[in-house]
Amino acid sequence: MLHLFRSHEFRNLIALVAVLALPVLAHPARAFETAATAAWVYDVATETVLLDKNADEPLPPASMSKLMTITMLFEALKDGRVTMDTEFTVSERAAAMGGSTMFLQQGDRPTTWELIHGMIVNSGNDACVVVAEGLAGTEEAFSAQMTERARALGMTASTFANASGWPDPKHRMSMRDLGILSLHLIEDFPEYYPIFSKTEYNYKDRAPDNRFNRNPLLKLSIGADGLKTGHTIEAGYGLAGSAKQGDRRVIFVITGLASEAARAEEAEKLATWALRQFSQKTVAKAGVRVAEAEVYLGDAETVGLVPAEDISVLVPAIVRDSIKAEVVYSGPLIAPIAAGTTVAELVVYIPDLPDRRIPLVAEADVGKAGLVGRMIGAGQALYQRYVAAPAS
Repeated sequence: MLHLFRSHEFRNLIALVAVLALPVLAHPARAFETAATAAWVYDVATETVLLDKNADEPLPPASMSKLMTITMLFEALKDGRVTMDTEFTVSERAAAMGGSTMFLQQGDRPTTWELIHGMIVNSGNDACVVVAEGLAGTEEAFSAQMTERARALGMTASTFANASGWPDPKHRMSMRDLGILSLHLIEDFPEYYPIFSKTEYNYKDRAPDNRFNRNPLLKLSIGADGLKTGHTIEAGYGLAGSAKQGDRRVIFVITGLASEAARAEEAEKLATWALRQFSQKTVAKAGVRVAEAEVYLGDAETVGLVPAEDISVLVPAIVRDSIKAEVVYSGPLIAPIAAGTTVAELVVYIPDLPDRRIPLVAEADVGKAGLVGRMIGAGQALYQRYVAAPAS
């Protein structure tokens, strides 16, 4: 049986509810109406999805899919299969790539370092083919590896037909998948991620007109530090981006904008909305009791419930309603209970944002009751079942 705010639990939770009774916007997630055909906005610290518009639909990702090629190369670096000084061969096929390039020529021997900059800053299609052929032999084999790796990372709506994002009906990613990939790059490759904030790169002085990073947010003072733009006629203009202010980082992915200017405007609006319309609040501290749970046949009648770590939530800035919280557990709990065992959940409700479900653990050990205690407990259970229970 689930117990939601039983009388003794409510008394113990009054202090917590007072902390949680913070002002919020009535419809915070709907406050931003994006012009993008699909979008996903995510607060990293609190793991909160702030905006989801067609975020799971597989769409042509254009050059944003280069993030997967970059990921594969970063993982090769981490595994020791290549170093930053490893040289790659430029095939005739790679040198002939159209669209955006870093102007590689057949016979060049670009290093890993140079190719990373060529893919991130110049959005080089040629660099992507060089990496694919250098790691897997062929671009086709590399594309299959990209798809397999994406599945392992939880990107269920991604299928790759090439390494660059070149238009292909079999080449698809969802905005959520691009967000998952962006988070992977930020959290798992901190030594390489700063490259995404570089604004200029010119391989062998061959690309004076294509040396600038296309990310329109990097030149603004909003904390933007990555990741990748994309554009094809089919996809429209898109951006997988991230910005950090203080302790907060947001990831945002958009696609389907009509122009480069529209992409820049929409990306800036989304980033500033996500960072300025929400604040992060700690509502419970690790190890501090928020409730009690009844214990059956234990050497104590109750056990304290505490979070194992600090609990933070996002609070929208414009006020109207209040955040609510409740403790949920199946009880009474059966002794013995070891301290630190997860026995309950604290559920935090914020209007129009996903519920936060935080595990609560036992504050202390509770051993089995002695013989007398077990006899008393059994007697109480019989009384409740056959005497105190209402007639049916």
